[in-house]
Amino acid sequence: MTKHLTLLTLFLTIALSFNGLAQNTDSIQLETEVTDTILALDSSEAAALEINEDPNIIFSDQMDSLFGSWEIQNKFQFDTSEVRLKVYPKDLPDSIYIQRLIDIEQVVDLSYNKVVRNYIKMYTERRRDQVEVMLGLSAYYFPIFEETLDKYNMPLEIKYLTIIESALNPIARSRAGANGLWQFMYGTGKSMNLEITTFVDERRDPIKATDAAARYLTKLHEIYGNWHLAIAAYNCGPGNVNKAIRRSGGKTNYWEIYYRLPRETRGYVPAFIAAAYAFEYHKEHNLIPRYPAISLAVDTITINDYLHFDQVIAKIDIEKEQLRALNPMYRRDVIPAKKNKPYPLVLPQENIMAFIDADTAIFAYERNKYFPDNTLANPTTSTSTYYTPVDIKGKTKVLYTVKSGDNVGFISSWFHVRSSDLRYWNNINRNIIRIGQKLAIYVPEKDKAKYDKFNTMSFAQKQASIGKSSAPKEKPEIKPLDANYVYHTVRKGDTIWEIAQKYAGISSDEIMRLNSLSNDRGLSIGQKLKIKRKG
Repeated sequence: MTKHLTLLTLFLTIALSFNGLAQNTDSIQLETEVTDTILALDSSEAAALEINEDPNIIFSDQMDSLFGSWEIQNKFQFDTSEVRLKVYPKDLPDSIYIQRLIDIEQVVDLSYNKVVRNYIKMYTERRRDQVEVMLGLSAYYFPIFEETLDKYNMPLEIKYLTIIESALNPIARSRAGANGLWQFMYGTGKSMNLEITTFVDERRDPIKATDAAARYLTKLHEIYGNWHLAIAAYNCGPGNVNKAIRRSGGKTNYWEIYYRLPRETRGYVPAFIAAAYAFEYHKEHNLIPRYPAISLAVDTITINDYLHFDQVIAKIDIEKEQLRALNPMYRRDVIPAKKNKPYPLVLPQENIMAFIDADTAIFAYERNKYFPDNTLANPTTSTSTYYTPVDIKGKTKVLYTVKSGDNVGFISSWFHVRSSDLRYWNNINRNIIRIGQKLAIYVPEKDKAKYDKFNTMSFAQKQASIGKSSAPKEKPEIKPLDANYVYHTVRKGDTIWEIAQKYAGISSDEIMRLNSLSNDRGLSIGQKLKIKRKG
């Protein structure tokens, strides 16, 4: 059993305060060393650079698909009663952005201009909810990315490409067919030795796809000797970048060929720079990471024989959708493993021993049903389409209007229907629903009046109807300090992980164990945390 992918279940306190910044309306001239490259453009080229393309349109699919995934709808508890900070700096002077980008001191040039500013405002003002979720997910994925980038001696900031490519959604799929965190097309993925078969798609494997992306970007950088051009070529292909260079008379500065690149690629490098800025300075913009509400420390078990996800969930306590979310590389809920070709199975740590204990029973469970004659004949349909809707005979239709805070999971639980049925009845793609949208839901005729009332009920009332509370959790009881221990006083912005870094030889897991914490969602300023025994 090989241990990897340990997700630090960190929770920031939301008691961050707005750090007032001078709202200087005097914009400085952008003739600094980080922006003077765009000043070489002639008038027509400069005008093209001033086109106010809406970043929300260009990158909305990636962000919306993230919010529509099971991982977000179920791992993250979006409590509508939770108070999130609404005060954040807006319309900062250019001098602030420029100085902060300079201070980051990264290998990739973090240029600044009006295009970059537009993307910064998208992340820090218009798409704050999604950015806060991605900040939380980055605690899981960024250590994986950084380890691989370091292995290939690449700039660690390249990890921010995944924000633009997939919004950190491992099963993101573009209209063109690009797949996974790093959005590999089929041909490129195969050329980088990623396995893409009926059963397995390693473009969705965070570790293998990251390794392939690092190798591919290394090749692109060797071709262009410039990270901006390498990043652009990663998005639209070397052919389009070469055409832009040729049409511009051989210029090799990204901003000088900007207007000759495909529309999405024109926004690609500015969005990358803006993502780096937003993640480096999220506290300055009161962006509070949203971490999963459940522990996702995971281990990997090596599988050496055919295994179906249904066999796993029949014997250990885990939801199929969680199993899929942790193992996005398996396309049909089947691990096509053999003794000479093993595959990994990622499970939550709390399920590892249960799997090991029930190993024989799991593989034997309805073996002939899933693998007749121990073969992969007649495999199940792809998980994205395999679905049989319920019979609606004897049921009546109720129209429910989507409200703020609703999602497919909540609505299906309130109406006691399957999420898959709700999606089927309303042609919902990727769990994306919008406020004001009317959903058709089929319920027993005798219960129609009951469910009609849901349109006038509050979120808390609907939660109460299924025995769940939306009230915030009570603060932990303050206990007297133990003189035998060293204590840490929680300060604004502290997380368990950050606290652990301040004390030698102490891990975040040990701090949580000593203080009977399952996560740090409940941390409050002034709270005393037990760190370790004194000398």
